[in-house]
Amino acid sequence: MADGEEKKHHHLFHRHDKEEKQPRTPEQELKHHKNLEHLGEAAGVSAGAYALYEKHKAKKDPENAHRHKISEEVAAVAALGAGGFAFHEHHQKKDAKHDLKEHSSGY
Repeated sequence: MADGEEKKHHHLFHRHDKEEKQPRTPEQELKHHKNLEHLGEAAGVSAGAYALYEKHKAKKDPENAHRHKISEEVAAVAALGAGGFAFHEHHQKKDAKHDLKEHSSGY
């Protein structure tokens, strides 16, 4: 390696290149948080639906009711976490929208 070169650090699935990362515009930031909010909402709905499915299976299959009850509780916790993530991203989106409004009115 030459004297002025930095060694790039590789993670398991991707690389972090500090010099290649472009700063986001306020529009891109708003879109990013909006997409993540929708992703969190979809994950919450699907995990909630799976929890209800497992609750139904616990009633229908008394032999394996304990296993279904555990799966139901895990899915309920996942739904709660996804809902919290969506709530967090909603607030990030509101902040990004406020920044966009400031940025556009600043000119």
